[in-house]
Amino acid sequence: MKTSIHSKILLANALLVFALGASAQMPDVPLSPTTKALGSTEARTLPPGLDASVIYEIFPRSFSPEGNLNGVTKKLDDLQHLGVNVLWLMPLHPVGQIQKKGTEGSPYAVRDYYAINPSYGTKDDLHRLVDEAHKRNMKVIIDIVANHTSFDSVMMSHHNFYKHDAQGKVLSPYDWTDVAALDYTNPELRRYMTDMLLYWIKDFNLDGFRCDAAGEIPTDFWENARKELDRVHPGLIMLAEASKPELLRSAFDIDYSWPLMGALNNVIEHGAPASSVEATFEQEQRLFPKHSVHMRMFDDHDEQRALARYGVGGSLAAAALIFTSDGVPMIYNGMEVSDPTESGAPALFEPLKIWWQAGEMRPEFSRFYDFMIHFRERQPTLIHGDTVWLHNSDEAHIVSFLRRTADEEFLITINLSNVPFRGTVEVSDAWEEVKVPVAQRRHNTGASDEKNVDVRQSALPALSLGAFEFRIFHRNRNPSANRTSAN
Repeated sequence: MKTSIHSKILLANALLVFALGASAQMPDVPLSPTTKALGSTEARTLPPGLDASVIYEIFPRSFSPEGNLNGVTKKLDDLQHLGVNVLWLMPLHPVGQIQKKGTEGSPYAVRDYYAINPSYGTKDDLHRLVDEAHKRNMKVIIDIVANHTSFDSVMMSHHNFYKHDAQGKVLSPYDWTDVAALDYTNPELRRYMTDMLLYWIKDFNLDGFRCDAAGEIPTDFWENARKELDRVHPGLIMLAEASKPELLRSAFDIDYSWPLMGALNNVIEHGAPASSVEATFEQEQRLFPKHSVHMRMFDDHDEQRALARYGVGGSLAAAALIFTSDGVPMIYNGMEVSDPTESGAPALFEPLKIWWQAGEMRPEFSRFYDFMIHFRERQPTLIHGDTVWLHNSDEAHIVSFLRRTADEEFLITINLSNVPFRGTVEVSDAWEEVKVPVAQRRHNTGASDEKNVDVRQSALPALSLGAFEFRIFHRNRNPSANRTSAN
């Protein structure tokens, strides 16, 4: 929720030495070198279609000029055209005023779980938004902040719902001075929170929840709540803001890939070797239950914007990675037009709007996202295929991997640095290059539009990549199979 990016970098580094954190806010108790990994167990079965989805995180306050639910509803056609199909609404509840941060306060300091922030609209407005999204075959999940409330929460009348010090003072989790920590040793609190989740599903026909600080709450609470939710609405999406293997056994469908974001930060911002990206993926496979699915992201409401951290070229290279690797990619609030408006603390607590005009200055972003989202949805191999990492001749800067099924494979090559690459990749035979918008290639290397064609690449394994350039190749493995279009 509010931690600095440095905490998440440390969390990702910890993964590479057999430790793994659980929350965007603070690390959970890490796995020790002797902790048994869960790679031999099975993750829960995904809701149909979730692995093929693209998640779009919406901060209603900043998403539209209106700054409310009706402003989101007005832009559903744009979101449908973009190709996203799961809309995640950041917390909709009234914001606490006691000890609030900034002008507006944090949306994660909730006063009443059963109410909607009046500045966002009414319950009828939410019903309308959900109904209109469903007409467009989009699912809607809302953010639930189950770990803590504001200090003026309606729940404060239940003093035993909260954690206290020896003098009876209600505690904040960590140093988050605007919120009060809930106590999940109390069975009454557990019942209250489970009933609250059921309320939103039953009354609004929602498709699930993104659960803030999920790793800070006992796993057995989520497991028990999930059983009750599934009886009411089978096929819900449960997204954990955590990177904690046990949550994916039976409670949650998908979690945060913080270790990957930390690796990207280290590589693109700080010059760490690109090979650490591969190491992160492989460690993730060992630690998490088999067939676990992770939300792939490199920008969200807790961060300095990726455009500021990675620059134009680095942001597009990172996007190429999350849309071609396994998992479910996530877009945050204007990323598709390269919105530079800050959203992490302290900007999270101020009345800032997406600058949609940024797309006119950097049209390569809208071209990339428009192409890549729709391309991915047509390619089952990019969704379900195995991942095979390949050696290349400069693994300090380049990642190269296959996405493979029995019938076809894609070769993905990405330069995660501003150093041009001329070398080789560990492949042979003939490949066809996929036509990808190359505005960023022209921006970085001066290449012409003539490269924006499908060509037979007889030069492989020789490969060239400009600064932050990515190239995608395709071939059929089974000559008798029907050719899958890579256009």
